[in-house]
Amino acid sequence: MSAESLTPDADGLARAAALLAAGKLVALPTETVYGLGADARDDRAVARIFEAKGRPRFNPLIVHLPDLASAERLASFPDPALRLAEAFWPGALTLVLPLLPGAGLSPLVSAGLPTVALRVPDHPVAQGVLAAFGGPVAAPSANPSGAVSPTRPEHVIEGLGSRIAAVVDGGACPVGVESTILGFDAGGGPVLLRPGGLPAEALEDCLGMAIAARAEGAAITAPGQLGSHYAPGARVVLEAEAPPPGALWLGFGPGCAGAALNLSASGDLVEAAAALFHALRQLDAQAAPGQVIAVAPVPDHGLGRAINDRLRRAAAPRP
Repeated sequence: MSAESLTPDADGLARAAALLAAGKLVALPTETVYGLGADARDDRAVARIFEAKGRPRFNPLIVHLPDLASAERLASFPDPALRLAEAFWPGALTLVLPLLPGAGLSPLVSAGLPTVALRVPDHPVAQGVLAAFGGPVAAPSANPSGAVSPTRPEHVIEGLGSRIAAVVDGGACPVGVESTILGFDAGGGPVLLRPGGLPAEALEDCLGMAIAARAEGAAITAPGQLGSHYAPGARVVLEAEAPPPGALWLGFGPGCAGAALNLSASGDLVEAAAALFHALRQLDAQAAPGQVIAVAPVPDHGLGRAINDRLRRAAAPRP
């Protein structure tokens, strides 16, 4: 049986909330990508996320909340985290923070770690679902683990339609890449755990300090850190100034007239981020057996850091 398609009106939001309360899985739009939601307090419901996605149990989940006050009931906020939350929530920022005793979350959410990843999404439909449900919602991207993330409801149906209860149709996600994830080291210094839809430069400007990079090969402490991730079925090659013979070329910027698709003909990184996952899906559907998707260079600053992170993981050797 395929998932119900729910409209983002009062009836649809109430139905989504009722399904979540019953321990079911509901996909919902955020400004970044579609998330696969479950009651973050319900062990069985959270376990269904891992089962539906085929996601490793050591990979923690992000808990979505309606506001900062709700987040402060679950985790301890050091001063830098509080400043960032006040500046960028709701928005495409996830903070990894010490979990408070008695927070009531399923231990599966944090993969047994003493920290939890929290976010307040900036999307009216996500906010509507959270308000109607009245509790924390664990929600990784609504796709099979390791596959291209979903930015439209049809992407969710293609990947998980028979494994989940419902999808709330909020149209295309405007940001198009997952949230930026920030944690803190033992001395309280900020560490970029995953680049995403909020440029790290904006976080540094807010804090007035540089943000450290996650150490290569460090233990997984947040989503999106697996080596091979966000991958289409076709092999992906990067830094293609021109298409290799027989490849499907994904362009960026002017000068890519021969590209099968262009993330942004004008070189706009915001437009490119919003188009990235849908473009990879389109080219994957067009690719003949053995055909390669070759991607033009993308500048590695601002949102380009998130785009290149996703592309590097899409091109990484498969496990």
